[in-house]
Amino acid sequence: MRWWSAANLVSNVGTWMQLTVQNLLVLHITGSAATTGLSLAVQAAPGLLMGLFGGAVVDAWPRRLTAAVSQAVLGLVAFVTAALVAFDLLNVVSLMALAAVTGLVATVDAPACALLGNDLVPPSDVPSAIALGSVVSSAGRLIGVACAGVAVGALGTAAAYAANGLSFLCVTAVIPFLRPYAGDGGLRSYGGEGGLRPHPGGGGATAAPAPPAPRRERFSGAGARDGLAFFAGRPRLVALTVITAVSAVFGRNYGLTLAVLVTGPLAGSSQDFGAVATVLAVGGIAGAVLAGRMRRPSVRMVGALAAAGALLQAVAGLSPGLVPLLVLVAPMAVAESVSDTAGATVLQTDPPPGMRGRVLGVWRTAQTAWGLAGPPLLGLLMEWAGPRGALVAGGLIIAAVIGAGTLVHARRTASPRTAFRRTAFRRTASPRTVFRRTDSPRTDSRRVPAPPGGVVPVETAAVDRAAKPVLSEDLSPIG
Repeated sequence: MRWWSAANLVSNVGTWMQLTVQNLLVLHITGSAATTGLSLAVQAAPGLLMGLFGGAVVDAWPRRLTAAVSQAVLGLVAFVTAALVAFDLLNVVSLMALAAVTGLVATVDAPACALLGNDLVPPSDVPSAIALGSVVSSAGRLIGVACAGVAVGALGTAAAYAANGLSFLCVTAVIPFLRPYAGDGGLRSYGGEGGLRPHPGGGGATAAPAPPAPRRERFSGAGARDGLAFFAGRPRLVALTVITAVSAVFGRNYGLTLAVLVTGPLAGSSQDFGAVATVLAVGGIAGAVLAGRMRRPSVRMVGALAAAGALLQAVAGLSPGLVPLLVLVAPMAVAESVSDTAGATVLQTDPPPGMRGRVLGVWRTAQTAWGLAGPPLLGLLMEWAGPRGALVAGGLIIAAVIGAGTLVHARRTASPRTAFRRTAFRRTASPRTVFRRTDSPRTDSRRVPAPPGGVVPVETAAVDRAAKPVLSEDLSPIG
């Protein structure tokens, strides 16, 4: 896990180096803001259209091999882009083609790498592993943005793409040496071959034999549809999707809302917004560290933290100056970071092992949809209400949606039908369970006559090994 985290830190640094200069490069080549937006849409489109199939690939193929190949292909794309930029051969057609390939490979790479990191630790440490990944991502963003300025200033724009290509190769080189945790018998990983297990005598660890690989389904469109059906049939995942979508559309685009607030109504400078962005980043890292202490996060926790962050956002929109804004931004970033990490933990641990890739594929499709729809909707809200109004209204909308969902859930769980089902389950599962009467010749149901002495008659049944208790499969505990 330490090797994997170090490699991912290098990869995140390279990714943010490339992202820092990418939009400026596209704008320089095309000279059109519309074409720049189109290139971003082309790169995001595969996630919207092929996310389901990408998740099915992750469930069907060995996970380490899938992650290694996808990382190598992304590195190749980065090197090709760097060469085209260096020799001044990059044009609109090649730019769009490379963007489409990057987006297509990412539909497989993102879930494969996320689940591979979880396979390296015991199940109880998966929340900590996800939190560590969040810390690595935030730290890589800070370092990558700083390194991009130095690299581009000294070596040119192509250096950022070349550095990103090297970072992908770094991850590819580490993957063959990873050994998934073997304590679960290899149920979580389709590509693991052994690992480390505690020594029986308590002295260190010994190499584990290769665990039996679980049966894998072949990649098919039916498998992708199964993932969508599973996702839609899990109320927890649907609720998590609604919370995250509303929060992303109305509350997380701080690069737009807070930038306009600081430079507009608060009459600040770009340096002032840089201070706000730094506080957001530090708060995100602190929140991820705190989230690493969670063991069993729930959707209710995700919703409560998201609502708290939304209310802080609404108050931040009313800040009279920069200092009060900084004071409010710090806890807001912490709450939202813990909420995001808890949500990622639920998303990656709630489905059964053989379904997690497809669930992440469905999630990527939904995430791409609200990622494309969110900025235009927020821009319209800012046009209508201004930056302060957008922050306040967005925070109240998020809190209202989460509150309404909580009330609906509470009403459903407290309904008479639910109470009846719980009572029926408790009665059915009690030690006094009545055994089913059948017409089998081996089963004789009768009333036993009262013996001498006035003992009250009781109804019994002659029960043999074939008798079945009346425990319907559909009577399961609620919650």
